[in-house]
This record gives sequence, C-alpha cells and structure tokens, in this order.
Amino acid sequence: MLNNALVLLITSFLLTGCQTLAQSQKNVDNTGLEIQQEANELDDIDISQAESEDDKLIDLVVAQKIESAPDTHPESVIDNDLWNRIRSGYALNLDYDKPRLLSQIKWYSSHKSYLDRVSKRGQRYLFHIVDRLEQAELPLEIAFLPIVESGFDPFGYSHGRASGPWQFIPSTGLAYGLTQDWWYDGRRDIIGSTDAAIAYLTRLNRMFDGNWLHALAAYNSGEGTVLRAIKKNKKAGKPTDFWSLDLPKETRAYVPKLLALAKIFKNPKQYQYQPYFIENKPYFEVVNIGSQIDLAEAANMADTSIDEIYLLNPGFNQWATSPDGPHRLLIPVEKAQKFRAKLVSIPENQRVTWVRYTVDAGDNLLLIAKKHNTTVEVLQDVNKMSSTLIRVGQQLMIPVAGSKIERYTLSSHQRLIRKQSSSSSQKRLKTNYTVKSGDTLWGIAKKYKTDSKSLASWNNMGLNDSLRPGKKLTIWHKATNKSNSARASIVKRIVYSLRAGDSLGKVAQKFNVSVANIKKWNPKVGSKKYVQPGDQVTLLVNVVSG
Repeated sequence: MLNNALVLLITSFLLTGCQTLAQSQKNVDNTGLEIQQEANELDDIDISQAESEDDKLIDLVVAQKIESAPDTHPESVIDNDLWNRIRSGYALNLDYDKPRLLSQIKWYSSHKSYLDRVSKRGQRYLFHIVDRLEQAELPLEIAFLPIVESGFDPFGYSHGRASGPWQFIPSTGLAYGLTQDWWYDGRRDIIGSTDAAIAYLTRLNRMFDGNWLHALAAYNSGEGTVLRAIKKNKKAGKPTDFWSLDLPKETRAYVPKLLALAKIFKNPKQYQYQPYFIENKPYFEVVNIGSQIDLAEAANMADTSIDEIYLLNPGFNQWATSPDGPHRLLIPVEKAQKFRAKLVSIPENQRVTWVRYTVDAGDNLLLIAKKHNTTVEVLQDVNKMSSTLIRVGQQLMIPVAGSKIERYTLSSHQRLIRKQSSSSSQKRLKTNYTVKSGDTLWGIAKKYKTDSKSLASWNNMGLNDSLRPGKKLTIWHKATNKSNSARASIVKRIVYSLRAGDSLGKVAQKFNVSVANIKKWNPKVGSKKYVQPGDQVTLLVNVVSG
C-alpha cells in the first residue's frame, strides 16, 4: 500500500501564499507540489496533477519512517491522539451552510488519500505547530493552514515567490525576521516560519477586530485587499462578513478550504474518513550545535537518513548548515541523545571539510566557486577578501561537502537538477539557455512556444524573479519545425584527448563549439601557449544540433 502511494496521481487545490499589503498571490507550483488552478466555486471540482519527483522522494522517506516505527493501535491510545488535542482547541465558527464551503468539503472528503498523504508529511511538524498555537492562544484550526498553503511540503515554492510550509513571500518573510541567503532560507525553517506565521496572523486578527475569517483572507491576498473590499461594501450598504465581500477568486476559496478541513477532522466519521493517526508527542528535539556542520555528517551522527535531516531542517539550502546560523538542528526525538553524545566529541573546526586551493593561471574567483559548489561571496568571507582579485600561487581555504554532492538529495542544487532533468512530456526537447541582457521570462517563453509559468517552474523561479545576464535556464519545448530542432539542445559531456596535429581551433571545428568555450571549460589547457598531444579537454557538445 505504501509503495502504491508513491505512484498515485494526486489532486490538489490552489495553494496560495502569504502576502504583503496589496499583493495578490498566484497559484502554488513548486518543487514539492505541482498544482493547477481549480474551479473554486463549482461542485464538480476535478483537478488532478501527477506527483513531482520531490513529492515522491518526501513520501518515500515518510513511508520508510512509518515502516520502521513501532506498531501503534489508535484504539488503545485515543487520549494520545494529536487530532483530539487539535479538536479541543477549535475556536472558529464552522456552522456555515455556504456553497463554497460545501464544494471544498466535497472535494476533500472524496480525496481521502490526499488527506492521508499530507497528514503523513505533516506529522514531523504538527506537534510543534500545535504547541506554538496554544502558547499564542490562537485557534487550533490554524494548524490546518499549512495543508492549504503547501500540502505540508517544506520546499514548496510558488510563482509568486512564496516559499515554505506557510508560504511567505520574500518581503513579508524579511519583515518577520526570516533570513534568506545562499546558505539558508528562514521561510522554510519550521521553527522560524511557524513563529513568523503566528506573529503575522495575530497582527491581522487585531487589525480586523478579532474577525478570523477576515484575517485569514488577508493572510492570503493581503490586508489592503480585504480592507478595500470591506470599505466598498460599507459604502454600498452591503454586509461586510467574509462571505459577502468581493474578493479575488482564490481568496474566496482559500478560507472555505481551511474551514472544510477543520469540519472533516472535527467529525471524520460523518465523512467516512479515518484520519491517519499522529501521536500527541514531540517528533523532534532542538539541538544546539554551536557552529556550522556538514548535514551528511550530522545524519551519520544521528544514525538517520540525510533526507530526514533535510525534511526536519528544510531551511538549509546547501550541504551544510549556515556559518552564520541558526546554529541548531532538529533531530528525531529517538536519535537526539545519540547525536548530542557524538557532537561533543567533534571539535567545531572538524565539522565541515575544508580544502586548501592554490590559484592557477587562468583562474578567477567565480570559476573556483563553481568548481567547488559554492559562491564568490562565501570565498571572500572565508578568506577575508575585500575584492575578487586573486593572484597565481595564492592559497584559498574552501569549505566543501564531505560526501559526494549527489548524496545531498534535498539541497536546493540537487532539487533544481532533478526538476530540470525531467520534462512534463517525453516528446519535448531540452534547451539550455543563457540569459542575455534585456531578456524576460515572457520573451524567452514566447520564443520557445511555451508559457512563463512553466518556464519559471522548470527553473525553481517565481514569475517576478529577476533575470541576470549569464543565468542558465532549462527549457522543455516541442520541436515543431527545423528551426526549433536546431535550437534544441541535448548536451553531452565529452572528454577528448588531443592527437598529433590537433589544435584548439581544429577541435572546436570538429565538435561544432567555439575556441572561447573550450578555454572557458578547460582553463588549465586554455592558459597554455601551445597544446600537446595527450592533453585532455572537456567539451559540452550539443548532440541534437551538431
């Protein structure tokens, strides 16, 4: 049954993100849940979308965790059921007889496998979320909000640039203290983003004089949108309750989704549903690590999988925690003691692998950074450099992954590779496109006869993300004619050994590449005045257009 779950088609609602004052959120289409827009107010909602590769990976980790867990019998531990605790903290009025609410109830109650799937994902985080909601004295129905927002996919990323289980956009995240940089994105951090969501919802509830439906609508579409809708109704002499407001279509469905989930889990028997049992106890412990640590090494120390470490600590983008913090890791409760015991035996300067690199002719800081899967900024920071100037013979200290980079399957780099390597259609061709000055997502999409939303999704971008010249994009498109086929790129990496009489010009002509690119790909060879037989060069050859 668990294996079958990994290949089921899932149907999902529009999962929308947290907004600033007047910004309206777009549909969620992310590395975890790929969603298409629904007919929100119709009874015959019928939207289905295949699971993404990241969804399957997350659900596989969940399945393995379930299989290794001791057998539990909900009948004998009913007082220890987290759903019961959530029900006891309900505070919203659920007794609405509205078509929009009935439509959402109908959809969720007829997609019980989806409810099970998101519950299994959410079991890592729900106890903590409920704990924090109780401390803040907020209605426990809000514990269902990450299902509406992201399907409890911590890596969820929307076209509106919202990210994480609570779907914060960058500006709102920063306003609530969620750092976002190369190493770390606090919008995905379970502790940080939950606290930020509670703070934001508390503020909205006060703004709307305790009206939770208005506050929830504002969380979705922005407080300015809701305030204007209320003002408009007042001016027209109309009621100003949520159900009477003229709000964006997605917001009109957003609040009913939360209420529908709350109603189903309040009385699941009424809907012939048996919720997936989640024990009312902590899933993780917070361990103070005090410094940066390689996540593969942390997984070994905790005797758990690296995927489990990433799913509990999804805020970390790379192969290690951020050197600037937060210096904490969430570790499964049953592994925390073992992890702490091993942590104290490893000095801080040995928790990350370092290499000493000697600058060679032809090197530049960007090339060195790419070669070591890091950034120029990291190299400058680590080596106390005030500029990007380097000299031949200079030695640089570089933090590197302690394991093969492919092992860090849920790092942002590996998730992007996985997304760019899979097309929504096997009949599509892949193009590797380099952004030029003046390019826009719309213009590039039009050129390759696709749409901006798909182009953004393939590259883990939001529709409003900036395009920097030199940025590499992956495009999947149909080869409808000869010119399209000529533009298509299926790039193969070839290592070629130079023979007697070869020159870089001859090699370039033979493989239909430029001498400049050969030098760029092979800086050591490119810096030589003369090449010799036996010299090896790495070539990226377009085998479609070649």
